[in-house]
Amino acid sequence: MRKLLPAVVFGAVILATPALAARCGGDFNSFLASMAAEAQGAGISSSVTGSAFAGVTEDAAVLNFDRRQRYTFNKTFEQYVSTRVGAARINGGRAMLARHAALLARIEQRFGVPRQILVAIWGLETDFGKGDMGKLPVIRTLATLAHDCRRTELFQGELLAALQIVQRGDLPLHDLIGAYAGEIGQTQFLPSSYIKYGVDFDGDGRVDLRHSVADVLASTANLLHTNGFKMGAPYDEGSANFDAMREWNHATIYRKTIAYFADQLVGR
Repeated sequence: MRKLLPAVVFGAVILATPALAARCGGDFNSFLASMAAEAQGAGISSSVTGSAFAGVTEDAAVLNFDRRQRYTFNKTFEQYVSTRVGAARINGGRAMLARHAALLARIEQRFGVPRQILVAIWGLETDFGKGDMGKLPVIRTLATLAHDCRRTELFQGELLAALQIVQRGDLPLHDLIGAYAGEIGQTQFLPSSYIKYGVDFDGDGRVDLRHSVADVLASTANLLHTNGFKMGAPYDEGSANFDAMREWNHATIYRKTIAYFADQLVGR
């Protein structure tokens, strides 16, 4: 998601607690040193923290973008959906349903989330992996936001989770690239969600949400399944499945767009 809110903060922020949180503000390098110590105390190696924080500076563009954000939609559903779900995207989604039919069938069987919901989310987030996944170094982005005192505990947790992604070997540091709040991959998981819900569905021993379509779609399904999404039940507004999608995005208008797009994909 391109906004932290109403985009969901995926899952609980791991590793950071108020008692352990580094002090925000002040000297940036001192803050990074405190974060490195906290990360190492949580089991992240000094080699990972040393490499991750080497030469990192604050990103003023990230702070400016974050402070410009408005976390409410100012369009009606009809206005919003018309900008997000057109004929080209519907046709592209139907092509993805056909291309990945066998994979999606396996994911449906394991996680109980219908393929059209997964493809709709995939299309809305990054145009099925062909669109913008972000171009910013995630460590620098999250360190910048964690050092800022407005939501320091949240972003300290996300920063520690990003370090854990590197520690686990899911993504190398040079490939840990994302958007303006540290979202990663083809369906834009925050790092804490990457750790909590990520699935190695292609069997290569790591969770790769930037390059592996199998991992991307299975991890998205796992997030929804874990939060109560049920196969075969309605997912329109007012349904239990619609509420389960709140873990994906808090905004009603966005969840209605997912549901609308999903229905279009299967000709409803």
